[in-house]
Amino acid sequence: MHRRHLLKTLLAVAFGAPLMAVAAPAIIPAPIIDVYKSASCGCCTAWVEHLQKNGFTVRAHNVANPPAYRAKFGIPEQLGSCHTGMVDGYALEGHVPARDIKRLLAQRPKAVGLAVPGMPQGSPGMEAPHSDQYDVVLVQRDGRHSVYQHYNGSTK
Repeated sequence: MHRRHLLKTLLAVAFGAPLMAVAAPAIIPAPIIDVYKSASCGCCTAWVEHLQKNGFTVRAHNVANPPAYRAKFGIPEQLGSCHTGMVDGYALEGHVPARDIKRLLAQRPKAVGLAVPGMPQGSPGMEAPHSDQYDVVLVQRDGRHSVYQHYNGSTK
């Protein structure tokens, strides 16, 4: 017997506790994010790197018409940006911070997904000396949306 197992067994017997097998916690891999972007888009590549640095596995797909994926996944045109992602059934439009994606996946709301309209300075992939105020919005299935997270912006 392994020394540790023997010690647990002896302690359990000595104190009258029933012997139980303890299973190791399962390691659940982070969901894969598929990103549909233009091959020439530098800020899209920087956003992919942001996701990877925050523990996501990313499959980047260079496509001829990125806006077609926005429409396909149910993000309204007025919430558009330069790339669209898909993770675990949720659409991600634009420069959505990884922490908001993690929150979305933990909460699992009944929604299409998250969007950061436009390309705000200071959002992930759009780092700059000045950060704009911007909102991450939760997009509902009927196209309505509400603020999911607000970022105030700053000057570095």
